[in-house]
Amino acid sequence: MVTPGLVSREFQRFHWPASALTIQPPGGKTAVNFDTYYFTDNTTPRTQTVRLLGQQVTIEATPAQYTWHYGDGTTDTTTTPGGPYPTGDVIHQYLRKGQASPSLDTTYTGRYQVNGGPWHDIPDSLTVPGPPQQLAIIEVRPTLVGY
Repeated sequence: MVTPGLVSREFQRFHWPASALTIQPPGGKTAVNFDTYYFTDNTTPRTQTVRLLGQQVTIEATPAQYTWHYGDGTTDTTTTPGGPYPTGDVIHQYLRKGQASPSLDTTYTGRYQVNGGPWHDIPDSLTVPGPPQQLAIIEVRPTLVGY
């Protein structure tokens, strides 16, 4: 008999993708005290199939939580994937110039079905860390220019 424990072990063993992190403004630079927008397009469930004890088991993983590491020692955790300027809801302001290495961890929840039967929740979740990106935080100084 396929048990939740067996399925959970497979869920943890499978490769689920890290979320691609998009940062705005683009180009690897942002400014001190400037709204920097973060988002990912990893929002849809993914499935993988395995044979367990002679049964076909379909496992579905859904991104359920995102942990945004801004690279300056601060983090936020959301259930939304953020969004681009101007409507995104994951926004960070850096307080000092320098370098940061922001990254995004994705926590998946899962469910499974045996031989096309009803879906059952997997009791565990799985967090997949994303690779860091390089981000330069620059200081912008206003300059008065005459015409």
